[in-house]
Amino acid sequence: MTFKPDFNAQSEPQAKPISRRQSLVLGAALMGSGLALPALAQAWPNKPIRLVVPFPPGGLIDVMARLVAPRLGQELGQAIVIDNKPGAGGNIGAAEVARAQADGYTLLMASPPLTISPALYASLPYKPEQISAVGLLGRVPNVLLVSPKSGINSVADLIKRARSQPAKLNYASNGNGTSLHLSAELFKSTTGTFITHIPYRGAAAAVTGLMAGEVDMMFENLPSVMGQIQGNAVKALAVTTRQRSKALPDVPTLSESGLPDFDVSAWYGLASPAGLPAALVASLEQALQKIMRDPEVIRTMESRGADVGFLGAAPMTAFMRDDAAKWKRVADFAKITLG
Repeated sequence: MTFKPDFNAQSEPQAKPISRRQSLVLGAALMGSGLALPALAQAWPNKPIRLVVPFPPGGLIDVMARLVAPRLGQELGQAIVIDNKPGAGGNIGAAEVARAQADGYTLLMASPPLTISPALYASLPYKPEQISAVGLLGRVPNVLLVSPKSGINSVADLIKRARSQPAKLNYASNGNGTSLHLSAELFKSTTGTFITHIPYRGAAAAVTGLMAGEVDMMFENLPSVMGQIQGNAVKALAVTTRQRSKALPDVPTLSESGLPDFDVSAWYGLASPAGLPAALVASLEQALQKIMRDPEVIRTMESRGADVGFLGAAPMTAFMRDDAAKWKRVADFAKITLG
């Protein structure tokens, strides 16, 4: 699915969020007719909102949450309290949100594990249908890296070497079942190559292994490796999104490099427990869309290698559905299962 940021078009659903006065009037009318609304719908939000971040503080998703949360709080008139719930590749935090009441007071900072985990785990601590999309805020490309000493100067060079030396090349990842692992497996399935996986304990160790010549290639989130690219410690062959990254405008995409259907990113957005009332979804969409037009927010995110663009609940749902189907194909191809 091609990602097309659109800051001008109204995202779906297009209904305007109701004001507190309107909700109170509507609630009174319905109560009079015997169809009472829950109290939360009459004056939402009237208390702080918890934003669950399913990863430790300091990572990209946490940084994005801390950038968006205070602005979202200003738009909604209530504090947004960040609650880091790391563990199990993001599944612990997702499960906590899935079990929460769909009242608008518990949200999830959503990211790729929501679409990757169902393809990998035979048993998840939650069901994917228990979580619903609210708004996609942007995407961070992965980047295909090799050592400057490798003699590989393009994606075509890499594919040629891999095909001429089957099972001789290897690639690093930050662990089994991660988006970086699956990005490489998608590359293998797309190019018809066999490259051996060498999992490391984290991305930093994997990048160190690449620089030391322990491995031949790897995929990494762009912001995490910008310093090494700029310092020529590693060579960037291509980014994984369909559009070039503003952070690396001279580096081609994999689509440009002969793999037209390759489109992978570390996306981020907001999700909620399934069943969030449509009026609350619309209010959150409107607030998020306004935030993502803020030049300061755009500059900050782009400075971290992110491609900013807002998608509302309906298009984010379609995006996540396509992403999940892609990772299911990759997991089946590579025969990857976890837990």
